[in-house]
Amino acid sequence: MASQQVQSVGIYHGLPVYGSDQTGLTAIITGANGISGYYMYRVLAQDPKRWKKICCLSRRPPLIPGGLPDHVEHIPLDFLKEPKEIATVLKERNVTADHVFFFSYIQPPPLPGKGLWSDAEETARVNSELLKNFLEALKSASITPKRFMLQTGAKNYGVHLGPSKLPQEESDPRVEFEPNFYYPQEDLIWEYCKQNSCGWNICMPGPILGAVPDAAMNAAYPLAVYAAVTRKLGQPLEFPGDIVSWQAQQSMSSSMMNAYMEEWAVLLGPADQKYNTCDSSAFAWEKCWPRIAGWYGVDWTGPQPDEECSATETRFIPRGYGPKGVTRRKFTMASWAKKDEVQKAWSELAQEHGLTQKELVDVDRVFGFLDGTLCRHSPLNFSMDKCRKLGWHGFVDSSESFLEVFDDLAKLKMIPPVPKVKVSFN
Repeated sequence: MASQQVQSVGIYHGLPVYGSDQTGLTAIITGANGISGYYMYRVLAQDPKRWKKICCLSRRPPLIPGGLPDHVEHIPLDFLKEPKEIATVLKERNVTADHVFFFSYIQPPPLPGKGLWSDAEETARVNSELLKNFLEALKSASITPKRFMLQTGAKNYGVHLGPSKLPQEESDPRVEFEPNFYYPQEDLIWEYCKQNSCGWNICMPGPILGAVPDAAMNAAYPLAVYAAVTRKLGQPLEFPGDIVSWQAQQSMSSSMMNAYMEEWAVLLGPADQKYNTCDSSAFAWEKCWPRIAGWYGVDWTGPQPDEECSATETRFIPRGYGPKGVTRRKFTMASWAKKDEVQKAWSELAQEHGLTQKELVDVDRVFGFLDGTLCRHSPLNFSMDKCRKLGWHGFVDSSESFLEVFDDLAKLKMIPPVPKVKVSFN
């Protein structure tokens, strides 16, 4: 009978305990200043004996209070440059890597009048180029890792296009109604690893919760802004969606928990596997929404019978049968953020608390991402059976993670401090 040791680190539970043989490793983290790469750095940097050298590759350095520790190096690189140019820098800096964690990502602007991910063709083109150039550079620089971890996400299942089969399982087929950059990235990784005798892992999170200076692709930041402004205006925290979104199961994916799992994947998990990557927490807005209102000391409202909502029907049916999905909203968070009274209230909060962003900018992108997280046409219910069978047991209460991320955002001076009028997770 196999046995495992697990441990808790703060609010994160069921984490693996690594053996004394896991020491002296080297790692490359790409996109190290982003919402995923930054937390990958934080997890690996916790144990400098295990990870003796960490190279952070990104155009801008990760924001580390006090600067990077001695065993961590930032190398500014743009993966849209020619592979030979990237390889030259890697060789000049004597970069080595037992393991690579790839998080680099570019979000093209949406098509005029369309949603956040509407330009699927350009998204696929530019993000495939990022990865292809980096892989070519690794070969030119004679860097061959033992394991290559690529992070993709829930769009693997086509959930942004319409209802998918439940629960979402790693063996589900590709959804190819339109270009999806995850698929050519997978093909590139599989071919690279086959040619270079390297193992691979692909980790797929849902909505990501983290605190970094870039507010995009982060549901926590605009939600905290919403709560802070409603408190400032003396208004209730109003849920914008209908009862379906209110009660829908949603697999949230905290950046820190994702990183813990991705470390496990390359060190203890078997090679050549895809994994759903999430908090393993039973989460729905119905329970979390009143908690957030309690932290801010404001009233809240959920969906009400017979209230007027606008309905948006999905274009496709990824599950292959049944009706299309319908999302119903009383208002969008993007339209809320553009209101004069909201902009004025935020400006006053920013001045009062010395915040980095004096006004709400890039509203359609930042608050548009929150719109997709709050209001769903169908559940996002990741099966974690596969990874549990293979030895992963990590867990974090997603509501606790929200509060921790809010506090981290406040430390970055991105939002006012959370009042924490009432904190309960029961």
